[in-house]
Amino acid sequence: MTKYFEDYRVGDKIVSPRRTVTEADVTILLGICRYSEPIMIDEEYAKTTRFGGRIVQGRVALALAGGLLVLGRVFDDETTICAVETKNVRYVNPLRIGDTIGVEVEFIDKKETSKADVGLVAHKEVCKNQKGETILEVEETHLVQRRPV
Repeated sequence: MTKYFEDYRVGDKIVSPRRTVTEADVTILLGICRYSEPIMIDEEYAKTTRFGGRIVQGRVALALAGGLLVLGRVFDDETTICAVETKNVRYVNPLRIGDTIGVEVEFIDKKETSKADVGLVAHKEVCKNQKGETILEVEETHLVQRRPV
């Protein structure tokens, strides 16, 4: 079902599907992004840190959480034009390989624009692991098509 700007309601909540973060996920994303901090790639070093083992880089965690929105079809592929703002990113707890994560989404604002065919939809994401611990929080705004007249 196509979802237009008018279909989003402030206060509505959606929970994404969950997925387990694998070694392959992290290796691929670290390679693409060129992150190479020892706490992310050297288990023996990481054991000596306050985390007691490797952790996933925060921006990689953010990308994985964003992928869950796509998997959960939080936004419609046909009507969502693009993200226009990402703000208030908070990395609350470390993400680890083997964690199973899901994202809780709450729509927090809608605004019309000067263009009659699009509007802005804002939401807050809270990514949690299998223990219910918050991994990260973020607010995003997307440009979304309005229903054709």
